[in-house]
Amino acid sequence: MSLDPGFIWTAFLSLFKALPNTLYITIVSVLVGFIIGTAVALIRIYRIPVLYPLASAYVLFIRGTPMLMHLLLIYFGLPIIIDGLASALGLGFNSTVIPLIGFAYISFSITAGAYMSEVVRAGILAVNRGQMEAAYSIGMTTPQALRRIVLPQALAVCLPNLSNNLIGMLHGSTLAFTVSVVEINAQAQIVAATNWKFLEAYIAAAVLFWGMTILIEQATAWLERRINKYNRGGVA
Repeated sequence: MSLDPGFIWTAFLSLFKALPNTLYITIVSVLVGFIIGTAVALIRIYRIPVLYPLASAYVLFIRGTPMLMHLLLIYFGLPIIIDGLASALGLGFNSTVIPLIGFAYISFSITAGAYMSEVVRAGILAVNRGQMEAAYSIGMTTPQALRRIVLPQALAVCLPNLSNNLIGMLHGSTLAFTVSVVEINAQAQIVAATNWKFLEAYIAAAVLFWGMTILIEQATAWLERRINKYNRGGVA
């Protein structure tokens, strides 16, 4: 067996059919995960009664178990819960209405939320607490102080780690093939099996992932410069 360089390009073009699913999974999970992570971080920082132990247990469980396990638990467990509730409440629907990619959205968002909560929490704690006290002294509420003073600075601190999480979710999206979602990795396997050119197909997939990773890193570096300039009082 010899390498067919020409087929690498053929496989590369074929992988673009699955690119939307990879991007959808990555973007949705990161955006929803960031919202979850911010909420969990604030709950843990302010030690909100009842919610604090639940948030801590959530982070501990998710970070202590594999990402694939989360996907399988959601894929097999969520339909049981939905069907049970629908039956008990007499609702006219069941879990079959959920698209396969929906399980990936839910699972990866939950996973991203736990990891991002630690990143956001570290970013908020890195901001001088005296700034919150100064905000209170001029009549700001806690939400106002967080939104206007703390979170913009925290974002600049945690942006590199948020970027790492984004890259991690991009690479982790390959696990969606486990529940029959055709993303880049799945498409590479299909192309490879159809043409019996496995090395070429996986080289093409690796190059595509590598290219997207470089774009994320470059965009993060640019955004970090802009945020730091804004926080210093420069012109945006």
